[in-house]
Amino acid sequence: MCIAYLSLGAPGWPLLIAANRDEFHDRPARAAGPWPEAPHLIAGRDLQGGGTWMGATADGRYALLTNYREPGRPVRPGAPSRGLLVSDFLLGASAPEAWIAAIAARADDWAGFNLIVGDARQAWYLGNRDAARTPRRLEPGRYVLSNHLLDTPWPKAARLRAALDTLPPAAWSREPEQVFERLRDTTPADDALLPDTGLAPERERLLSSPFIISPDYGTRCSTVLARSTDGLTFFSELGYDAGGRPDERHDWRLRDPQA
Repeated sequence: MCIAYLSLGAPGWPLLIAANRDEFHDRPARAAGPWPEAPHLIAGRDLQGGGTWMGATADGRYALLTNYREPGRPVRPGAPSRGLLVSDFLLGASAPEAWIAAIAARADDWAGFNLIVGDARQAWYLGNRDAARTPRRLEPGRYVLSNHLLDTPWPKAARLRAALDTLPPAAWSREPEQVFERLRDTTPADDALLPDTGLAPERERLLSSPFIISPDYGTRCSTVLARSTDGLTFFSELGYDAGGRPDERHDWRLRDPQA
């Protein structure tokens, strides 16, 4: 996943997430749905690494992950898949604070990542690069996460934040098409504003829009997650083909058994 917008604490809607997953088209994956071993969990599945990039459970747990862009930095041999961090949290029962503290203690086991985990009571952010190495509790507010540290003002992050900040929270579950439309923004950044992450300028330009289309790599799916104060979670995923055209969409409504 390469960009995600997160809203915490909006009146009536304590959790709103809109995200695009960017990946190579030839990496096998399964669309979001209930996992056979955990029917209360809705998430896609990376069929190569075994984990996932984003998911939620009926009882309010959620997690999402983005890679930290650092071309040329070698991955430690035998490093586990970063997507297993998401699935491990979602399948577990530990409180987010305790769980993420344990991950922080061995964060160098993985290649560069950004991770957000939470439940109905709290949300936490952790990365394994620079200042993000210390777990950070997220207060009510709005955040954007791409392939650098949380709220790094890359042009694509600023565009998505501006597009979604003004959308009424109730529209996320009643009219999610409005969220998907904003996620399908293919506007590249001006060359003068491109981040310098070590990629060639043409590649930086390709990756500078919230929604990416190219023959080998691009936005594979968009996800909308909305949780209301009465314990109802709406989860919707829209898939895309290699040309960026919408494919299948699936919606789920999960009721927290404790609400």
